[in-house]
Amino acid sequence: MTALIIGGSGFLGTELLRQAHLKGRSTAATFHSRPGDPAVTTWHQLDIRDPVRIEALLNTVAPQTVLDVTSGESDWTVTADGSIHVAMATAKLGIGLVHVSSDAVFSGIGRAQYDEYCTPDPLTPYGAAKAAAETAVRLLCPDAAVVRTSLIIGHGQSEHERMVHALAAGTRKGALFTDDVRCPVYVADLAAALWELVESNAAGIFHVAGADALSRYAMGVLIARRDGIDPALLPAGRRADSHLPGALDVRLDSCATQQRLNARLRGAREFLGTS
Repeated sequence: MTALIIGGSGFLGTELLRQAHLKGRSTAATFHSRPGDPAVTTWHQLDIRDPVRIEALLNTVAPQTVLDVTSGESDWTVTADGSIHVAMATAKLGIGLVHVSSDAVFSGIGRAQYDEYCTPDPLTPYGAAKAAAETAVRLLCPDAAVVRTSLIIGHGQSEHERMVHALAAGTRKGALFTDDVRCPVYVADLAAALWELVESNAAGIFHVAGADALSRYAMGVLIARRDGIDPALLPAGRRADSHLPGALDVRLDSCATQQRLNARLRGAREFLGTS
């Protein structure tokens, strides 16, 4: 079974390919500007804003499953329209789809805990784009798996880990918010869970996030301690005082999804080495 990873050169895509290569899975992957390691898969340049090229690539690769792990941030043409183009093409060609979404589809207003049955109510352009993509995937591909996740951490290569280093070194301005709470997930755990969902032909909405709810500042402190950085160097602040848009407290409840997985979704205190 060949799986095509759209967004394979990104942080999550790289881990998906690493695990697939170790287990001898057949894969292909796409990149936008720079391919990843040629030793682990076959690479194809793709702009997912172009539906014609998406369909042509799917006909060339002929995968059984597509994993859409792209992230265009708040660029609607990538995050929403691009994922919709992918869903339309997989539906037309009868290809399975695993679509990775985000906890940004929730506002945190009136509640903090969100299970798979909660209705999206995004506050940001990124969250709105992700919510729109989810809706389209569920309508176009009822047999698809929509996987919501949270802040992805691992190997020192995530944007969150790089931010901690830059803030501590004084090469980046800003602060880590003490009132912005999420459920960080280890990239290897997330990738393993996604491969399980692929293999089981799972359909529906799934939450794959870590077991611990932490503020961005608390997470930063754990990263700093792991990496031998003095946590006192990390600037703290409150999102509520910053006037930046975004939810404050969004905790993905992954219990129902965890029950069907062999992969364990560890909490940040464990995978950052403090438990």
